[in-house]
Amino acid sequence: MSSQSTLEARDSMAARCGGRSRTSLAVAPVLAALAISLLSGCANRDSVTVGAIPDDYRTNHPIVISEKNETLDLPVAASARGMTQSQRATLLGFLDGYDKGAAPTLTILAPSGSANEVAAAAAARDFSRLATRNGVHSSRIAMLSYQADPNEVSAPIRVSYAKLRAHTDKCGRWPDDIADTTENRHYANFGCAYQNNLAAQLANPADLLGPRKQSSIDAANRSRVIGVYRNSGNGVTAGEVNY
Repeated sequence: MSSQSTLEARDSMAARCGGRSRTSLAVAPVLAALAISLLSGCANRDSVTVGAIPDDYRTNHPIVISEKNETLDLPVAASARGMTQSQRATLLGFLDGYDKGAAPTLTILAPSGSANEVAAAAAARDFSRLATRNGVHSSRIAMLSYQADPNEVSAPIRVSYAKLRAHTDKCGRWPDDIADTTENRHYANFGCAYQNNLAAQLANPADLLGPRKQSSIDAANRSRVIGVYRNSGNGVTAGEVNY
């Protein structure tokens, strides 16, 4: 092969290689951008959700609903002749929390064998009559007795009923030193007091289970609102109506 033919072949090969190099350089930025977008999608994680240890106070101290007994102890003097005015006021306040719709059993537990047994029995009957007058059905009242100390002159009468209550676990857990950690996580007792206070403020714990039925419409208030809407073109504003 002549030297001229050799040079022509070399130039042709260089041109083909140079074309492939330029094509590779043009494609490389596209591939790099695609790889970066894929990696950024993988990096968007929720540390609370995928973490092995819960780091949320609502998970560590959940509010639960359970049935617990509400109890009231009313001491009765041996010389008493039935229910006193102080006992009546205290019992009425206690019965305010009684759910007449659920109608749990109201238990009146009187002492037996104590020095005030006769007085306590009379007071227990008065308690039962007072509960009946305040919406507790007589069939839901259980009159029971318990063995008391014979020397006890003011053994109490215990009144109790079951009630749904919202609560959390007990607070004050400090299993570890909160300063002895290299992780930025909540300590074990974090949020417990807040959850307990929130549970105590619930008037109806069943609200946590689902919404209530919609109440009936206030016809008078609805008429006022419609009147404001109709008269809005006459200079009457909503601020002029008392809701």
